[in-house]
Amino acid sequence: MTLLAVRDLRKEYPVRGALAGRRRAARHVAVEDVSFAINRGETVGLIGESGSGKSTIGRCILRLTEPTSGSIEFDGADLASISGRRLREVRRNLQIVFQNPEGSLDPRRSVGASIGEPLRAHKIGTRASQRARVHQLLEQVGLDRAVAGYRPQEFSGGERQRIGIARALAVEPALIVCDEPASALDVSVQAQILNLLRDLQDEHGLAYLFISHDIATVRVMCDEVIVLKDGRIVESGTTASVLGSPVDAYTEALVAAASA
Repeated sequence: MTLLAVRDLRKEYPVRGALAGRRRAARHVAVEDVSFAINRGETVGLIGESGSGKSTIGRCILRLTEPTSGSIEFDGADLASISGRRLREVRRNLQIVFQNPEGSLDPRRSVGASIGEPLRAHKIGTRASQRARVHQLLEQVGLDRAVAGYRPQEFSGGERQRIGIARALAVEPALIVCDEPASALDVSVQAQILNLLRDLQDEHGLAYLFISHDIATVRVMCDEVIVLKDGRIVESGTTASVLGSPVDAYTEALVAAASA
């Protein structure tokens, strides 16, 4: 069953600097004519070089960035057209795990406060139940509940990413955007985080939009893959078919570079 359907997504940014003085403002097209779907419990990968539009697509889906045009339908709601209370209700089912766990956690707050923030924002439960939920989430991601009072700087990079995953899970979302969730970590720790994400997906029936430049990681994590170049889709399909027998020369070059 389709959970997310993106149709004809386009995102433009104004070009600042010398070009901005022209009578007609210059525009940079970061994403153009992008369409794809994600089913419940499925992982779809977005791959491409830096600047290909991967993260922009993820941010548009979450409405962290406003799309220029196109539709983003999530569980029957058009995210591009709703606002206010209705948007907050829908966004409860959409969460993100960022690339840099250190930058996504407030160093002034305890990790328990950060994990519990979505519960408070959506007014879920009492203080006591929120505290119990935080403890449960820490244990789900492989950390002791006793660390809830610690600050982020007291943890390793892998532990901080586990905390970021716990925060994303707090409100029981249906879809998590994973934006390069392991790329900032050591290789051995990367495997632990990827295994954790897969285990949580099996346990909770999560869908993932998995953004990555790492072909090997995409092979392991993704059911379907979309290849982006300069904001456009150049190839898409099952991970086995796209990465095993690429049709587009750009995809072939990415696969070859990863194998070198």
